[in-house]
Amino acid sequence: MSSIMTNASAMTALKTLNATNKALSTTQSRIATGFRVAEASDNAAYWSIATTMRSDNKALSTVKDALGLGAAKVDVAYTGVKAAIDVVDEIKSKLVAAREPGVDREKIQAEITQLQGQLTANADASAFSGENWLSVDSSATGYNADKTMVSSFTRASDGSVSVGTISVDTSTVVLFDAATDAAAAGTGILDAKYTSTTGAAGAYVADGTVTADQSTATGAQVFTVATLDISALTNSTDDLATLEGYIKGVDDAIGKMTTAASDLGAAKKRIDMQSEFVTNMMDTIDRGVGTLVDADMNKESTRLQALQVQQQLGIQALSIANGNSQSILSLFR
Repeated sequence: MSSIMTNASAMTALKTLNATNKALSTTQSRIATGFRVAEASDNAAYWSIATTMRSDNKALSTVKDALGLGAAKVDVAYTGVKAAIDVVDEIKSKLVAAREPGVDREKIQAEITQLQGQLTANADASAFSGENWLSVDSSATGYNADKTMVSSFTRASDGSVSVGTISVDTSTVVLFDAATDAAAAGTGILDAKYTSTTGAAGAYVADGTVTADQSTATGAQVFTVATLDISALTNSTDDLATLEGYIKGVDDAIGKMTTAASDLGAAKKRIDMQSEFVTNMMDTIDRGVGTLVDADMNKESTRLQALQVQQQLGIQALSIANGNSQSILSLFR
């Protein structure tokens, strides 16, 4: 039946055209944004997962920055300790040369004094971002030898989050400690006290700790690597024994600094490994998010071509359907 009130063909053609236009709009949006899930309305579950993972990835980016900052601090401390080892090596060489009878120990001491000044300068300059691990004041309020740096951000299966840290014990790498507390003062490697005298009461102390009876013993020569002075020593048996004590103390300090440098190197290695892991984790999360929400551009471009053809055909069909009503007029002529 032909009717001018209800054009069934036009209604069908219009419905098909609207569906095509809607699909075309969706495809164009995916091509423009690059996402097949750009809004929560596209796929609420995938959008929620992707949003959470993107947020976690931003946190991991901050973790990577924190690791970079921590690595820089360790690098600076290592550089300072390495420089101190080189300087103390020179001091030991000067002391060994001074052991030879007949040398001018005052001139040698002049060189040692300059080297001692260099040790202090190196330690004071080994600071990064306001932190100095080599020259400290352990009696200062808030001082903590355990330095921590953010190393990870983890989300558990129940949705709870936690932040992991890497701890570096700097108590073994301190070169100078300006603590006012008598018990803590002079506990750095280079300002630790040794005694160079011989005998049971004043024997050389390998760990840099001098007890009361040793420091007050007759003829005791308490010294630190940073302040020892050989200018007044003679070729007497006692003075030569004192000089040998100096050499032993300096050598002990070199051993401690070598251990400190090794500890810092191990910490730097771990930080580098963790930083690489965080970088790989961020890339993995990016790929995971992409799998959930990214549009397949090859598929969408092909679909766009098909929908454009369907749109043109739909417009043509609607035009034909509307033309059918006009043909009814010829029956009344």
